[in-house]
Amino acid sequence: MGKLVVLTEGLVGRSTELSVSKTTVGRVEDNSFQIAEPSVSSHHCEVWLKGDDVLVKDLNSTNGTFLNDIQLGPDKEGVLKPGQILRLGQVEMRYETGKRQTEQPRQTVRLGEGNTLVVAPKGGFAKKDNKVNKIFLVVGIVLGVAILGALVMVFTNLGGSTPQ
Repeated sequence: MGKLVVLTEGLVGRSTELSVSKTTVGRVEDNSFQIAEPSVSSHHCEVWLKGDDVLVKDLNSTNGTFLNDIQLGPDKEGVLKPGQILRLGQVEMRYETGKRQTEQPRQTVRLGEGNTLVVAPKGGFAKKDNKVNKIFLVVGIVLGVAILGALVMVFTNLGGSTPQ
């Protein structure tokens, strides 16, 4: 079927195959997939294989279960699609099937009572590098000081000169 691949620094390279109908994920050893990280609850979530769907259900975790930054509540199930990010507390994992993804799929969250929320994927804009922001800030400050200095010189020369 597919697998969950951990992306979080310090845990990179860990993964679990989703080959049984239910996979439990949590911090303690009796889970199918143990992630010994403090932000992950003892029994954090369950991942179910139902037909072609991969369902994720939060187990009242302390720090939450998120599908592409949308939090699942204890009464909610989310459908995990290939390429999407599953976050448990501070630990991020990507669901991979081995097939090449041409576009990021929409996320479906089941709200209970037959209600379903479909969320479009995040936009394709890359986040600006923090280094670029710092360079713009420094250049702006230098230009501001230069302009302020020039204005002070102009006004002091105007105020100090006498007409002849």
